[in-house]
Amino acid sequence: SGFNSIGHMDTMLRRRHHIGHHKEGEEFIQNVFHVLFLLFSGKEKCNLSICWLQYEISKVLQCLQRKKKKQLKAQGRKSKKLAKNLLKAPDNRNHLSLWKLYAYLEWLLGNIDDARKVFDTALGTAGTGGLKSPQLCSLSLLYAQLEVELLESLEGAVTSRAVHVLTKLAESGPYVPYSGQVLSVNVLKARKTYEHALQDYLSKIPVSDQDQVNDANQLVNLVGCYALFQYLTVGIDAAVLIYAQTLEKLEAPGPQKCENTGESFGIQNFPTALEAVTLLHTNLLRFHMKISVYPLNPLREALTEALKRYPSNQSLWRSYIHIQRKSHSASKARRFFDGVTRSTNSLEPWLFAIQAEQMRKKLIENVQRADVGEIHSTIPETGLTNRIIALFEHATQSENGTHCPLLWRMYLNFLV
Repeated sequence: SGFNSIGHMDTMLRRRHHIGHHKEGEEFIQNVFHVLFLLFSGKEKCNLSICWLQYEISKVLQCLQRKKKKQLKAQGRKSKKLAKNLLKAPDNRNHLSLWKLYAYLEWLLGNIDDARKVFDTALGTAGTGGLKSPQLCSLSLLYAQLEVELLESLEGAVTSRAVHVLTKLAESGPYVPYSGQVLSVNVLKARKTYEHALQDYLSKIPVSDQDQVNDANQLVNLVGCYALFQYLTVGIDAAVLIYAQTLEKLEAPGPQKCENTGESFGIQNFPTALEAVTLLHTNLLRFHMKISVYPLNPLREALTEALKRYPSNQSLWRSYIHIQRKSHSASKARRFFDGVTRSTNSLEPWLFAIQAEQMRKKLIENVQRADVGEIHSTIPETGLTNRIIALFEHATQSENGTHCPLLWRMYLNFLV
C-alpha cells in the first residue's frame, strides 16, 4: 500500500493538506537508492549521487513552499546527513557538481554563511581552469545568482560578493574568498576576458556529438556568468545585449561561414543551449523588475517569443502566467494560449491555460465573497466555469491529452 502515491499531485488540494510523499513510497525510493548504490562505481556512482541529492533537495523545496518549519528542520537534517556521507566517498571528494548541490542545500535551509563556506571551499580546491572548466563555471554561476538574489537594489553591486566570484572566475588564478571589496582594474580585465571567451565559443565548431553537448552546457554557463557580470557592473541593458547577441548567433540558420576564419559554426543547431539561454534571460528580467522600476513589455515579448519556440517549457509558462496575473485584461493571454495550442502537440499549453483560468476564477470568487458590504459583481462567474470546462474538453480530445491521467484527474477535481 502507498506505492501508488509516489506519483503525487502537487497541484491538488485534498481537504486542507497537499498530497505529499507517503511513508511507504518514501521508504521504497530510499531502498532503491541504497541498493543501486552498491551496484555502481566510478562515474555512474557519481551521477547516482547527484540524482539522490537532487531528490533530497526537491523535498526541502516542497517543505519551503508549504512553509512548514518543523518538517523543514527534520528534512534538512536528513538531507544534510546524506550530502555529507556522499561527499565523504573517495570518488566524490573532488566532484564539483556534488559540492554545488550541497552548498545549494545549505542555502535553501537558510544557512547562508555555511553555504558560502562550502562554495568558497569548493572554488578553492577546484584548480585554475577558469572559464574553460564547465564545472567551475556552473558552480560560480549558481553562487553568483544566489548572492544577487540577496541584493535589494543595484546600488553598490559593483563591489558585491557576486562580482568578486565572477571576477575571480575570469582571472583563472587560485580562488581567494571575498574580503569586502573588488578592484576596478580587475573588473575591467574580467570584462575583456569574458568578451573574448564568448567570441571564441561562438566561432568554434564542436567535433563530435559529445563535444557538442559539453560545448552547449559550457556556452550556457559562460553566457550566464558574463551577462550577470555585466548586469552588476554596467546595468540591465548591457546584460540584455549579451543575451540578444548570443541568441542571434545561435539562431543563425544552417552552418554559416565565419567571415574572418572561413570556418563554420556548429553550435547554432543547439535547441537545448538556445532554450537554456532564453530561460536565463527571462529570469534576469523578472528579477530586475522585482528590485527596480522597469517596463513589463520586454519580459512579455521575450516570453511570448520563447513559448512559441518551446511550448513544453514549464518554467517559461510559469513566468508567463505570473506576469499575466498582474494584467486585468485576459483576452491577450487567451489569444496567445489559443495560438500556441493550435500549433503544437505539447500538453503543457493546455494545462497552463486551464491553470491561468482557474486562478482568475479563484481571484474573482475571493473578491465577490469579500466581507465589505454590497459588491456588484462585474464578471459573471458562470462564464469562467464554462470556459474552463471547454478548455478541459478540447484538451482531453487532443492526442496527448487523452492519455494524460493528470489532465483527467484535474477535470474530475474541477467538476466536483
